[in-house]
Amino acid sequence: MKTPILLSLGLLAFLTSSFQPLNFVGNKLGVVVIDAGHGGKDPGAISGGLREKDVTLAVALRLGQLIKSSHPEIKVYYTRMSDNFIELNERSSIANRNKADLFISIHVNHSDNSSAHGSETYVMGTHKNAGNLEVAKRENASILLEDDYQKDYEGFDPNSPEGHIIFSFYQNAFLEQSILLASEIEDELAKRKKINRSRGVKQAGFLVLWKTTMPSVLVETGFMTNSEERGYLKSEAGKDELAESIFKAFESYKKEVEK
Repeated sequence: MKTPILLSLGLLAFLTSSFQPLNFVGNKLGVVVIDAGHGGKDPGAISGGLREKDVTLAVALRLGQLIKSSHPEIKVYYTRMSDNFIELNERSSIANRNKADLFISIHVNHSDNSSAHGSETYVMGTHKNAGNLEVAKRENASILLEDDYQKDYEGFDPNSPEGHIIFSFYQNAFLEQSILLASEIEDELAKRKKINRSRGVKQAGFLVLWKTTMPSVLVETGFMTNSEERGYLKSEAGKDELAESIFKAFESYKKEVEK
C-alpha cells in the first residue's frame, strides 16, 4: 500500500506529464466560465448586513453580460445564476465539462482589520504567507457544508505538506496565463474611481481552482469589513464598476493570448 506522500508524488508525476499549456496561436478564446462564489446555505462572509454571496452573483452576471454583448461568438457559462449552493468541486467540473478556455471566480474579502481595503487576485499555488493562507482557508471552508466532502476531495487537508505539493503543480501548466489575466485584472481594478487600491497578484491553495484544466483566477473584489468599501460593494454603481473593470482586463488578456 502506498503512503500518502507517494500517492501525492504519483499524482504530481501524472499532472506534469498530462497537463500541457494551452496554445492560443491561431486560435480564439471560445468558452468562459464565471463563478459567483458561495450561494444558498453558504452566505460567505457577512458584514454590516452585506452578504458575500449576493455581491458575487451580481458582479458575475454583469460580467457575463458584458462579455456576451461585446463578443457574441464567445460562450459564457455560469456556475450559478441564482441563490443556490454549488459544491466547490462541481464548480471546477462545470468549467472542465464545457471545455472552458478561462475560469473566473468572483469573491469578496474579509478581515479582522477594518482598515484593510483594496482588491487582490489569486492564482493557484502554495500559500506564500499567513495572510494568503487565511484567505484560502476562509474560502475553502465551504466544503464543510458539503455531504461526503472528505471522499469528494480525496481526504484533502490544505494544511498538509502533501496538499501543498499537489496545489503547487496542478495549475502549473497554466500558471503563466493565469498570472497574465490576474495582472490585467489588478491593473484595471486599481483604476477604480472610489476604491483605487490593488493589493496585487497572489498565490494560494483554493479548492475551487484545484482541478480546473484551464487558466483560472479568483478575484477578491474588496473588503466588506471596511465601511467605505462595504458601501461601494453594496451600491449598484460599485458592482457595475467591478464588472466593467474585470471585463476590460478580460479584453486585454484576450488580445494578448490571441496574438
